Amino acid sequence: MSVFVIIPAAGIGTRMAHATGGVSKQFLQLKGLPILVHSVRAFLAVPRVTAIYVAVRDTEQPRVAAMLAEHGLSAKVHVVTGGSARQDSVANALAALPSTSTADIVLVHDAVRPLIDPATIDRTIDAIEKHGAAIVATPAIDTIKQVERTADGALVTATIPRELIVHAQTPQGARVPLLRQAFAEAAADEFIGTDEASLLERASIPVFVVQGSPRNFKVTQPGDLEIAEFFLAG
Repeated sequence: MSVFVIIPAAGIGTRMAHATGGVSKQFLQLKGLPILVHSVRAFLAVPRVTAIYVAVRDTEQPRVAAMLAEHGLSAKVHVVTGGSARQDSVANALAALPSTSTADIVLVHDAVRPLIDPATIDRTIDAIEKHGAAIVATPAIDTIKQVERTADGALVTATIPRELIVHAQTPQGARVPLLRQAFAEAAADEFIGTDEASLLERASIPVFVVQGSPRNFKVTQPGDLEIAEFFLAG
């Protein structure tokens, strides 16, 4: 069984780019290293990971390849062409996987979740090996309201029990044939999902939940860098 990891990193990150002079958030420095490097290192720390595929824009490929080589990460990491949207990037990388077994597993992880820990990655692999598909998520803490959008704003229509809700994180993954099936069905119907789990759900593939952590947050705003620095300081 091989375990592949896809890290889509072709996004620009408009909100962050405005505050950082146009630098894409995956390349911002965190404790002296690009955020993307932190994310890649987390997966390389898991012995069961066979290879990592980083999907980036054509123009960024030489830069990313050089960055990975500079930090000694190029042996098991491959750079592939990303698409205009996350789903396209993952689809391109999925097509590039040299998967030869129905038992092979693929994980997809946000490039800008640099604090994912190897133990959570291992638990996700275990869950996929047992169930076929899984995501990392955390329980809802706040009360969740369902709303209707009106001309005057949002109107509460129901309160959703918190035990029925989780906050999805990454990695998200499945056995390679199952994720390829989900992506193929979405492409045939021109369906765009919000994450990999949404495509798996749509293909009627059960997705199990692995307990995540508040540390595994997505860097989307300048203030998030300070939080990540705080966590890394330990």
